[in-house]
Amino acid sequence: MRYQLFRFILKALALLPLRINLGVGAIIGWLLYVLPNDLKRTTLINLRLCLPEYDQQQQAAMLRQTLIETGKSLTELGPVWMWPKRKILRTIKKVENLVLVSEALQQNKGLIMLTPHLGCWELTCLYFANSFPLTSLYRPPRESSIENLLTNARERTGATLVPTNTSGVKSLYAAINRKEVAGILPDQDAGESGVYAPFFGVDANTVKLIPRLINKTGAPVLMVFAKRLPRGQGYNIHFMQPDENIYSTDLKEAAAAMNRSVEQCIRQQISQYQWSYKRFKRNADGEASPYQQPDL
Repeated sequence: MRYQLFRFILKALALLPLRINLGVGAIIGWLLYVLPNDLKRTTLINLRLCLPEYDQQQQAAMLRQTLIETGKSLTELGPVWMWPKRKILRTIKKVENLVLVSEALQQNKGLIMLTPHLGCWELTCLYFANSFPLTSLYRPPRESSIENLLTNARERTGATLVPTNTSGVKSLYAAINRKEVAGILPDQDAGESGVYAPFFGVDANTVKLIPRLINKTGAPVLMVFAKRLPRGQGYNIHFMQPDENIYSTDLKEAAAAMNRSVEQCIRQQISQYQWSYKRFKRNADGEASPYQQPDL
């Protein structure tokens, strides 16, 4: 039943032109801003932790902008998952620094592509897999009924999705050994197997897999994100070089450099980051999560 409802909503959202779709998303985001809800609370906590240089007025303005972009990220999932390949790829208006990809692949060591939860991050996989062989790691959804929908949507331009388990990690290594591209989301809580490294100056439980993958394969690394353009005009894809210390053999130093690389992407478009995610739910010192506290 949930699957049928979810699919119906996606199809309904996919019927709308992108400009109207994102307009609906902006309305949803505005409602998230004016009404009490957990997404709003988590977003505000993260903004206060990560952007302490913002005064109260600036934080309120960023909270509003961020929640509006959050609403857009919800509604745009309809076209991103359901539109035909050519139609969704036509929403990409500009690609910046694509030469970085060809330069990296010319090293003949494969490529590790890191995509933060910034802008329309789902679109980066669709764009990249349309031109390059891509194996991408994904976390299976809690609702197993929608997994086929998710994988079919993300694989329709040529990507190969592999789950976040031992088999999936082996597939990433195999892709790099074939001189292909491995795609990973670098900014999720690592569970029990992470290393703590600063993210906007706050210790965050960071995945070890990526620094280990870099060290063992010697593959170059690039950052990529899709910026959402105003008034539903489409998206721009941006490729960036990471912090050079991401190649460090010291695990914590490499993890910190990876987090700094994510920060550099976010600062290009702060309001489009997924600030509603509980990035700091685990603390190295064992203290209570900031999301469990009544206030900061």
